[in-house]
Amino acid sequence: MKSVVISYAKRLLIVTLATGVLALGLFFILPSPWFTPSLPFLFAFYYATSLLSFMILNRSLQKRFNMFVSVFMLTTALKLFLFITIMIIYAFLNRKDAIPFLLNFFILYVVYTVFEVTQIIGLTQPPGSAGNEHS
Repeated sequence: MKSVVISYAKRLLIVTLATGVLALGLFFILPSPWFTPSLPFLFAFYYATSLLSFMILNRSLQKRFNMFVSVFMLTTALKLFLFITIMIIYAFLNRKDAIPFLLNFFILYVVYTVFEVTQIIGLTQPPGSAGNEHS
């Protein structure tokens, strides 16, 4: 179980670093209003929330699959509520930075959600199955 989490944390770190390098490159190409000063903190936030939710989901998968489905739905709903709350609070407290923050937050949301979903699908696949084997 711990090796699965450690492996996930390493892959998540690679995605985080790659996305950070891409953002850094774009920072020098695009106009500065496209980036929020809180972007480095967003990377840390997404890394932490993604790792925590994976640990919870992995633990629930060790029990029953029905339990996993319930926990998956609950963690997804809680994360979505947390993310919306953070976006609203930040936008009200930092009106000048609201648009860049929301844009950066959403882009990272998509990147990390795609990564999380692909990892969860891989985790829930039975051993030896490689997806669609219709040929």
